[in-house]
Amino acid sequence: MRYTTLLIALTVGLFSNISGAANPNIIFILADDMGIGDVDVLSDRCKIKTPHIDKLASQGMAFTDAHSSSSVCTPTRYAIVTGRYNWRSRLQNGVCWGWSRRLIEPNRTTVASFLQRHGYKTAAIGKWHLGLNWQKKGGGIVDDGDTFVRDFKDAFNVDYFKPISQGPNSVGFDYFFGISASLDMPPYVYIRNNKPLVTKIVTKAFHRPGPADVDFEDVDVLPKITEETVKFIADNAKKGKPFFIYFPLNAPHTPISPAKDFLGKSGLNKYGDFTMQVDWTVGQVMKALDDNNLTENTLLIFTTDNGCSPQAKFKELAEKGHFPSDIYRGHKADIYEGGHRVPFIARWPAKVKAGSTSSQIICQADLFATAAEIIQKRVPKNAGEDSVSFLPALLGTDTKPLREATVHHSINGTFAIRQGKWKLALCPGSGGWSSPRPNRSDMRFLPAIQLFDLETDPGETTNVKSKHPQVVKTLSILLQSYVDRGRSTPGPKQKNDGTIDIWKAGKASHSFVPQKRKK
Repeated sequence: MRYTTLLIALTVGLFSNISGAANPNIIFILADDMGIGDVDVLSDRCKIKTPHIDKLASQGMAFTDAHSSSSVCTPTRYAIVTGRYNWRSRLQNGVCWGWSRRLIEPNRTTVASFLQRHGYKTAAIGKWHLGLNWQKKGGGIVDDGDTFVRDFKDAFNVDYFKPISQGPNSVGFDYFFGISASLDMPPYVYIRNNKPLVTKIVTKAFHRPGPADVDFEDVDVLPKITEETVKFIADNAKKGKPFFIYFPLNAPHTPISPAKDFLGKSGLNKYGDFTMQVDWTVGQVMKALDDNNLTENTLLIFTTDNGCSPQAKFKELAEKGHFPSDIYRGHKADIYEGGHRVPFIARWPAKVKAGSTSSQIICQADLFATAAEIIQKRVPKNAGEDSVSFLPALLGTDTKPLREATVHHSINGTFAIRQGKWKLALCPGSGGWSSPRPNRSDMRFLPAIQLFDLETDPGETTNVKSKHPQVVKTLSILLQSYVDRGRSTPGPKQKNDGTIDIWKAGKASHSFVPQKRKK
C-alpha cells in the first residue's frame, strides 16, 4: 500500500514537472533546402552569419544527430505532419506538384488535428506542398496524378477565383496562409484558408513558367509569410488557449530571391544572402514571442526539410570556404547524410536548459509523439506510427537511445536504416543527385548495398559491408519488419498505402540509362 501511494505521488510529480501551469505554445519553423553546415553555431566551416539561430541555440538545445524523413520536400512534410514515414503513403518517390491532389489520407489524424482536438489553435503558414484540390473551369478537379507535366497544358483551365478544397484546413489547421508548393512550381498565387487571393491571372516564370497572380512576386513571399506568422502570434497571445504554428518557409529554396536589404550581405553569393534572410525570419518570430510575453512557455523549433540543393552553387561557396553539408557526404535528394541530416534546435525556456546539446538520433516525424507527451495525451493507435517522443532529451532525463532505429529515404525511393553507429543503405550510390547517381554507367560496378560506421567514418567514405555481414542481415530484417508491421513503434499492426519493396530502387540504380548530351 505504501509503495503504491509513493508510486502515484512520483507519477503526479513527474507529470506536473512536464506540463507546468499550462500547455506550451508550439512553433515549428521549417527552412527549405538548407544544410546543417549553413548554421554558424553548428559548423566550424560555416561562413554565413546566423545570429538569431545561434541565439536560439544558446537559449535552448541543439540536436547534433537530427534527420528529416526524406531528402526532398513533400515526403519530409508528410512525415512531420502525420508522424508517419513518407514511404508508407502513395508517394514512394519524388514530390507533389502545384496541382497534385492531397497526399494526406482521409481521416488520418495529424499533429495539427490532434492538438486542435485538445484545445490548441492551429495554423499552417508558408509553403504547403502536400497537395490540395483546384477547381477546373466548367467543373471538375485538377489532378496531375503526382506527375510533373512540363507544359502545364491544363494550367489555364483552372478557375483561380474559386475556392480550393482538401487543403490545410481539411487536416487540422484552423488557419492557413501561403502557397501551394515550392516557389519554383506554379501556380504562383497566395491562398488564405480555402480562398486563392487573385485579382488577375498572367504568366510568370520563377524558374518554371506558369499561371500567376499579376501582383505575385517571388521576392515578397518570405517577408509576407513572416508577417503573417508574427500577426498570428500577436492575435492569439491573450486568447487564453495555446497555439501551434507549423511554419514551412519557401527559402532558401529556388528561386533564390533574397530581399533587396539582404543582397550582398553574406559576402558569398545569393544563396548565402537568402540564408541570412531565413535567419532574419527566425529573429522576427523570436521578437514576436518576446513582445507578447510568450517566450518562456513556447517550444520553438528551427529545422530544415533536407540538405542544401546544388542550386546554391557548391563550387562557388567552397572557393570561399563554405560547405552547406559540413563534413557530411552528399546533399539534397541523396541517401547520404548530407541529404537528410539537418539542423534541429529547440528552445523552451520553462523546461529546456539553455546552451545544451543532445546527441540523440531523432527524426522530424517525432514532433507528433513529442507534442502528445507534452500535453499528456495518448497518440491514437492508428496514428503517428513512426513517431517517438524526444521530450526526455529536452528535459535532460534520457538515459538511453530514444529510437530503436531510424529509416531514411531518398528522392528515387532508396531506403537506408540507421541504428547506433551503423547505417545500411540498400543501394550502390547516392540514390539521388550526387555522384555516383542512379542509372549512370559508373553504377554497374558498385556493390548493391552500403554499410557505414558513422562513428569512425561520418563522411561515409568506406563501405564495410563485407566485414560485418551480421550487421547487414540484422538491419535488413529490422527494416523489413517495419514495413510489414506498418509501423516502427509499439502498437497494433497498421496498413501501408501500397506495396513497398525496400530493395526495388537500389536494384534499379544499377540499370544504365544513357544520358543525352547537352547541346
